[in-house]
Amino acid sequence: MRTYKQLKATFVAVLALANLPFAQAQMQPNPGSNHGNRFEQLGTLLSDPNIFRTASGAPGAMYWQQKADYVINVEVDDVNQVLKGSETITYTNNSPDPLSYLWIQLDENEHADNAPNKVFDQSSLRERMSMDQLKAMVPEKKGYGVNIHKVNDGNNKALKYTINHTMMRIELPTILKPGAKMVLNIDWDYKISDRMVEGGRGGYEYFAKDQNYLYTIAQWFPRMAVYSDFQGWQNKQFTGRGEFALVFGDYKVNITVPADHIVGATGECQNYSQVLSSTQLARWKQAQSSKEPIEVVSLDDAKKAMGQKSTAKKTWVYEAKNVRDFAFVTSRRLVWDAMKVNEGIPGNQPMAMSYYGPEAYPLYRRYSTKAVAHTLKTYSKFSIPYPYPVAISVEAANGMEYPMICFNYGRADEDGTYTEAVKYGMIGVIIHEVGHNFFPMIVNSDERQWTWMDEGLNTFLQYLTEQEWDKDFPSRRGPANKIVDYMKLPKDELEPIMTNSENIVQFGPNAYAKPATALNILRETVMGRELFDYAFKEYARRWEFKHPTPADFFRTMEDASAVDLDWFWRGWFFSTDPVEISLENVTQYRMAGGNPTKTQKERKEAYDNDLNTITRQRNMEENLSFLVEKDTSLLDFYNKWDRFAVKPANEETYKKFYSTLTAKEKDIFDGKIAFYELNFKNNGGLVMPLIIQWTFTDGSTEVDRIPAYIWRKNEGEVTKVFAKNKEVASVQLDPFSETADIDESNNSWPRTSKPSRFELFQGQGRAARGQSAEPNPMKEATNSNK
Repeated sequence: MRTYKQLKATFVAVLALANLPFAQAQMQPNPGSNHGNRFEQLGTLLSDPNIFRTASGAPGAMYWQQKADYVINVEVDDVNQVLKGSETITYTNNSPDPLSYLWIQLDENEHADNAPNKVFDQSSLRERMSMDQLKAMVPEKKGYGVNIHKVNDGNNKALKYTINHTMMRIELPTILKPGAKMVLNIDWDYKISDRMVEGGRGGYEYFAKDQNYLYTIAQWFPRMAVYSDFQGWQNKQFTGRGEFALVFGDYKVNITVPADHIVGATGECQNYSQVLSSTQLARWKQAQSSKEPIEVVSLDDAKKAMGQKSTAKKTWVYEAKNVRDFAFVTSRRLVWDAMKVNEGIPGNQPMAMSYYGPEAYPLYRRYSTKAVAHTLKTYSKFSIPYPYPVAISVEAANGMEYPMICFNYGRADEDGTYTEAVKYGMIGVIIHEVGHNFFPMIVNSDERQWTWMDEGLNTFLQYLTEQEWDKDFPSRRGPANKIVDYMKLPKDELEPIMTNSENIVQFGPNAYAKPATALNILRETVMGRELFDYAFKEYARRWEFKHPTPADFFRTMEDASAVDLDWFWRGWFFSTDPVEISLENVTQYRMAGGNPTKTQKERKEAYDNDLNTITRQRNMEENLSFLVEKDTSLLDFYNKWDRFAVKPANEETYKKFYSTLTAKEKDIFDGKIAFYELNFKNNGGLVMPLIIQWTFTDGSTEVDRIPAYIWRKNEGEVTKVFAKNKEVASVQLDPFSETADIDESNNSWPRTSKPSRFELFQGQGRAARGQSAEPNPMKEATNSNK
């Protein structure tokens, strides 16, 4: 690492260079023109490159990031639903900046009675309201939030601190210089919230039938905020939506729980021999070499523990290296299975594991751990090899992600059956949440600021992983046509992807689906798989275990592919324009030709047709006598002259000229090649490639792909000529629906009408008869077998 003096000297030099006049001023978008806007380079929309982040999108020579190591003791009180903890944080200042205070995140304060997020959203009344809706509007003191009992330094001297909702500022007695370390000792506790009522990511779920709790403990300890080169302290308040900006470090966590609880957590357990029974420990060892999931804790084990609540305690010891966060699950009602992922991940053979209750057993026992393994392999193929020793899926009725562990949904009906939607929804959410190990747990973007950098990129890879699970996987996000309904919305209901998470109205479509769709279009339609995959892997490789920004992603994708994509980022990420390109007109042209015999024949046919009016035709049918036939004195040269006769000199001249032509020129000259002039109009504003499918009269088809650059000199309307040596029957724009065009009714020539469909709504009738609105053929088959 360079010294502070070296950093300072380099930084002064860079500042001096920055004051030099530019050789050429940046061009600005020209809103009054039909060009020079959408293809203008992003320029000042991106942060300037510097010694920390290069113009290529890679970390700079002087890149730095902070480090925070934790030793934590935590106990979960299963009687009173309280968490008590004490921690020692060792914070290393790797920045070139002296720090006079540190910021700590207290995320559990989002549930506090005085939390701003309790009141800052709009509310209204309707004529019909449920009791639950009304109760939610009545303030209630519940006593949630973090209670800080001690904040001391490494010498156990008290430090001054100030709590501002979910952020705590610790004032340092002396400046923390570059390269120096600071030790903090913090004690705290809080009342664990019911996440099924309060929402949020961590908390408990109570199962009244067996009177047991499932604890998913997350955002549970005071943890360091990020201090970075691009924004200083990230201390924007946590309000429940914008997730987390976190620091990498090493963890040792001692988790004390009832003795009959099973614990799964970030990292590797260091004392299985002390907390597992001999039978369970033997199963764990068997799972180390198994290609199929082995139940370390069986369903019978879980059911037995559910009915016999121990008052004794055990402490599970976990360690994790180079992670940005730590989460765990604990309950006595957990089945735990595991297997080794022994192929598909270069240089690593991690353990894939699942923890789930009896109600999830029919689904999780069959699918969960294999979905974990499949995700690790597929994401490793498209990004970086998975580096951690374990990956865990926990069934917890909702989804959320942490390093090496995630919480997902997926429960069967009481009779053990499940619908197809639940099955694929569960597999999809497991893939998604396990995939978050890569983005943002390793490629560590700032979720508080740019949700799409983890959710959008991850949803894109989720789509690729689902499609490698099953060619018929019903993916909800990724294909271009899935985003059309969102892109159709009025502009006042939309925001650009590059919008802070707190300000997004349509959060799922904006932060998950639209960026995932954009990347899929970029891969399949704009760049091609080979160029895209190489550049995307390069981005992941450059920024693994670092803090990338959007500019780093945009620049790397261009730098590693030699594809100018500024128009794409500008349109898809910085605007709300939809794709709506219409095929306005198709005109066919053929060369008239030069063969005198053929030409004169065609002229005669045209002349005859021109004279063949209704009047002339009917006069002929009536055998009408014409005057020139009655009075021959009216006849002259022109009545006898054959104006279409071919002269020998003309024939000879033509033959001589024709002999000089190439084969292609003869085809053009003879009219064997037709020219089709297509006119396109950009009604939506978002420029995209033109994909044109030709259907010929012989039934064959052909596809032409024109890059989006065709729009660069006229962003509103373009014309393109195509030469075809077959007769065209029809033309279709975007035939495979791969550009997310919001109106395909104007994409064809001749225009074709697509029939709309309607369906009889029976939801209320089904509900009245006590039937499920979604058919469950698995249950029907089970009942028929009975």
